[in-house]
Amino acid sequence: MPMPEAEGHGKNKPRATRPPVREPVRPQRVPLRLLLRVSSVACGIQFGWALQLSLLTPYVQELGIPHAWASIIWLCGPISGFFVQPLVGHMSDRCKSRLGRRRPFIIAGAASIVVAVLVIGFSADIGWLFGDRGEIKLRAIVAFVIGFWLLDVANNMTQGPCRALLADLTEKDHRRTRVANAYFSLWMAVGNILGYATGAYSGWFKLLPFTLSSACNVNCANLKAAFLIDIIFIAITTYISISGAQEKPLDSLHGSPASVEGRSEQSSHEQEAFLWEMFGTFKYFTGVIWIILLAIALNWIGWFPFLLFDTDWMGREIYGGEPNVGQNYSVGVRMGAFGLMLNSVFLGVTSVLMEKLCRKWGAGFTWGVSNIIMSLCFVAMLIIAAVRTHMDIGDHFPPDGVVIAALVVFSILGIPLADCLYC
Repeated sequence: MPMPEAEGHGKNKPRATRPPVREPVRPQRVPLRLLLRVSSVACGIQFGWALQLSLLTPYVQELGIPHAWASIIWLCGPISGFFVQPLVGHMSDRCKSRLGRRRPFIIAGAASIVVAVLVIGFSADIGWLFGDRGEIKLRAIVAFVIGFWLLDVANNMTQGPCRALLADLTEKDHRRTRVANAYFSLWMAVGNILGYATGAYSGWFKLLPFTLSSACNVNCANLKAAFLIDIIFIAITTYISISGAQEKPLDSLHGSPASVEGRSEQSSHEQEAFLWEMFGTFKYFTGVIWIILLAIALNWIGWFPFLLFDTDWMGREIYGGEPNVGQNYSVGVRMGAFGLMLNSVFLGVTSVLMEKLCRKWGAGFTWGVSNIIMSLCFVAMLIIAAVRTHMDIGDHFPPDGVVIAALVVFSILGIPLADCLYC
């Protein structure tokens, strides 16, 4: 007689199986060497910017523009930065080129830089071709101003997409984003040093003798040769950068063209609302915020005369020269470019240490100390210029002690400039 089955064993019950535990998929991190390669375009851009800052204010006076009017030309920088960068950023976010969103603008910006520096470098020859023969080279000035403004627009057109490209590569990896920005700043420092060193050298016309012409003297030929080197430099760094970044077209990133169009329209409305909201927030600023903004504005009011007239100050006030008169002015300009190269070295080292200093002393205290250093250096420049003015040395070069003092001030100013750019 069969025994009854024990309760619970009459049927084979299926065992509850747990789903296999899947390890979280980590996004593939972009290699550091790729970030270093893509950010290298900043070196080429800053190389030309260093030449622009060190040589073009003196050069435009050699063409015949009065000293008091030379700064008017530099208005293009802030004006183009205010309009061009937001516009380029808006357009690159919606670019559907097969090369990607950022690389077309980087290529177009680099090509515009090449055209601009060719117009600037050959402005004297262009003026000569169209009939310039007097001391004031009006046609050369027109060509120079066109090239100068185009160069400012091209610089602003290129820098924004370069930074955006790095942000696209790092995506939401904040650590990689900080590293990419550090690489970008490093390449900018290298470009500054190389650019100012190029501007300080006076023998480029010997290496490139074809730069001398009936319309272009030695100083003009050196500037022309320096900008031809800049063309080679920007071409190499742009190729290295854009060939390393493999961007995907916008359609492949967000799906169908219809969805892309819908997102673009929505983003456009959001950006318009954001702009109105940004200007509307001014009324909510507290008194402390307005004081900080006023301090920043006054800070840059102090910096811009130095950045625009540093080499001119060295040529006029320290070496006692005038444009197109003797050798004192041109030698002083090259010495000023050498001082800016030292300034860039101090700026680069301070930029590396700035985050640690802000953590240790606080950002506000560090910024205040930097402003005090800046003020003392500007006062020192006034004292050095006054001492040089009261020296009876005729057309001779200034004593070495005066030149060294000016170079020391130029170098130390790299410390507060790094803090100003960091803030």
